[in-house]
Amino acid sequence: MTERSDAGVHGLTLAEKASLTSGGDAWHTQAVPAAGIAAVMVADGPHGLRKQTATGGDALALSVSTPATCFPPATGLGSSWNTALIEQVGRAIGREAAAEGVSVVLGPGVNIKRSPLGGRNFEYYSEDPVLAGRAGAAFVRGLQSTGVGASVKHFAVNNQESDRMRVSADVDERTLRELYLPAFEHIVTTEQPATVMAAYNKVNGVYCSQHRWLLTDVLRGEWGFGGLVVSDWGAVVDRVAALSAGLDLEMPPRAGGDAELAAAVARGELAESVLDAAAARVLALVASAPPSVPADLDAHHGLARRAALESAVLLKNDDDVLPLAPDAGSIAVVGEFARSPRYQGGGSSHVLATRVDDALSAIEALAPGRVAFAPGFTLDGRPDPRLVTEAVALAGRAQTVVVFLGLPEHAESEGLDRTGLDLPADQLALLDALAEAHEEIVVVLSNGSPITLAPWQHRVAAILEGWLLGQAGGSAIADLLFGVANPSGKLAESLPVSLRDAPSYLHFPGGDGHVRYGEGIYVGYRYYDTLDVPVAYPFGHGLSYTSFGYSGLRCRRTGPNTVAVTFTVTNTGERAGAEIAQVYVHPIDPGLDRPVHELKAFAKVTLAPGASTTVTLTLDERAFAYWSPGRSCWTVDPGAADIQIGASSRDLRLCERVELDGDAERPGLTADSTLGEWLTAPEGDRLRAALAAAGHAGALGLADGGLPPMPAATPLSRLVSFLPGLTGADIEELIRAARDTGDGSRTGHGHGRRRDRRPA
Repeated sequence: MTERSDAGVHGLTLAEKASLTSGGDAWHTQAVPAAGIAAVMVADGPHGLRKQTATGGDALALSVSTPATCFPPATGLGSSWNTALIEQVGRAIGREAAAEGVSVVLGPGVNIKRSPLGGRNFEYYSEDPVLAGRAGAAFVRGLQSTGVGASVKHFAVNNQESDRMRVSADVDERTLRELYLPAFEHIVTTEQPATVMAAYNKVNGVYCSQHRWLLTDVLRGEWGFGGLVVSDWGAVVDRVAALSAGLDLEMPPRAGGDAELAAAVARGELAESVLDAAAARVLALVASAPPSVPADLDAHHGLARRAALESAVLLKNDDDVLPLAPDAGSIAVVGEFARSPRYQGGGSSHVLATRVDDALSAIEALAPGRVAFAPGFTLDGRPDPRLVTEAVALAGRAQTVVVFLGLPEHAESEGLDRTGLDLPADQLALLDALAEAHEEIVVVLSNGSPITLAPWQHRVAAILEGWLLGQAGGSAIADLLFGVANPSGKLAESLPVSLRDAPSYLHFPGGDGHVRYGEGIYVGYRYYDTLDVPVAYPFGHGLSYTSFGYSGLRCRRTGPNTVAVTFTVTNTGERAGAEIAQVYVHPIDPGLDRPVHELKAFAKVTLAPGASTTVTLTLDERAFAYWSPGRSCWTVDPGAADIQIGASSRDLRLCERVELDGDAERPGLTADSTLGEWLTAPEGDRLRAALAAAGHAGALGLADGGLPPMPAATPLSRLVSFLPGLTGADIEELIRAARDTGDGSRTGHGHGRRRDRRPA
């Protein structure tokens, strides 16, 4: 809260303060002309500005907006793993927003891709919170460098479209802390976004817009967020409860909402100081409105093309069929998406692009006179045998066949989840017919989330996963096919063999108003790699037209639980290219069940043929920690951990073991601790001796130095039920004897530090 905004609030009437905490219309804050307070505009924009131009402030007029650069959606940008590039994209969107008088862009979206069926997965970066958090932070950093504010969304656990405005995401705190909150936490603590958007759904039965633990205890209390919390559009159910919980601004306005707040204050149900704080945050946002500056749309189209180049992922390239040689003979381009590109998803993020490059024109420009085209299928999915026959005939006359396949826009949109992972049946029929007619098929995919590859990928020579690449994606695809550019994207999510393999398969999307996150922390590669489940392609996978070697790993401890990791990456091929080196941590003997390894750092490096570079990355204490449900804090176990360096989660090239001091406070041993816990602790020998002296060692099976499983699992206090004559006082005497070291000191009430506790 600024001094100016705080002072401004105290000069307002109760009604005026209440009015500031709801929008003036669908896209503006509320103005207070009598106090000289102007309205500011907000607009959608995770991958490009969607400034709505329809009159009346209709929030659902999704097709009427000002032309803007459509960059690759997050599903593509996440696969670039290039935070510097994502920062540039954020800066470009900020400049276009400032030019249009927009103060806040509603993005980025950093929700975790829990299920491959998520309808808005194309708007999100990754299944991994470290990658999602670093990408989101880069976007916010670039956007806010222009003076335009970001709105990080959707907070929190907003991972499906099914019943999205009512469903309760039922998830344990450890899973929240380790998977669904860290991306938001990283962005808030490193970049201080102007706003955070509260999601539609409930978390454990409480609407996010009314969730005090999320909005106040965690977001502000633990993470130190100083900005404004805004609702998703229409997410507020109870205005008074929302403001009390920490929501500052309801969007869009609804009739009677402001009066509800004023009346609640008048009745003493809502402290006026709470309303003052919310209104002051709105005033601070209004005061920070950016100056209008011109935007260079031509330069932004060039940036969109570069972003598209780095977002595509080369999944397969048998016999180096790609890149296509300039003189490789005739090329059959098949698939309507080559001519009519699918470059973004549906819903509120839909951008009216300033221009759109199609792949067919770009391919024809690179191979003049050698390209023939057949649409092969229609965009509405209706089978057309005539189109298939035409495409097969064309393929039979060509040396190389490039087939553009993908998902139609209506299959991936805000408001609905997918029901399966297969390509449309008419496209699969086309591919089957082409594979019968030709041996060298290159497939280019256009989709915002995973599709099933296993049934057909063995019949094609190469697969270029194009995701959704924005308005310049067509030119980028052509450059990649012909080697004008070298593929450098890597998967930001695992591609399962089938939908049934997905860890959320049995739980998604839930029912009866609830969705249970039964897979817990085991999402994406955390599940597949831990259980060694086959995947079509693993997290972090992506091929290049060159090759890379890894060497010289050195891990140096820089503190009790921090490590500096250094290694060398070498371009061992004949082309310049970029490699994404990934650092995973594998705990050796964790105190709690944990994934086999987790991504903790990464670096993208560009190298000329034969060149090498040294990469140094820092692993802080959090990189080794897990959330302890019993202690409600981040915990680092003492002991060993492996630092793994790889080209994907399943292509690990280097490994070195480090020893950590740990920082976990161990709970003191008590009468409720089991006999096994006592006997394996430092006090164990003394307790064993005390039990023997009291004549109980034989009954417990301790006489030969062993420890049978049943006594081992029994709390010390419960032994009174099994050992005749033993009393509670005897148990206390045994505990005193066990803690007596013989030198006048006592052991035993825990050690270490507790940190990052949940506020009361």
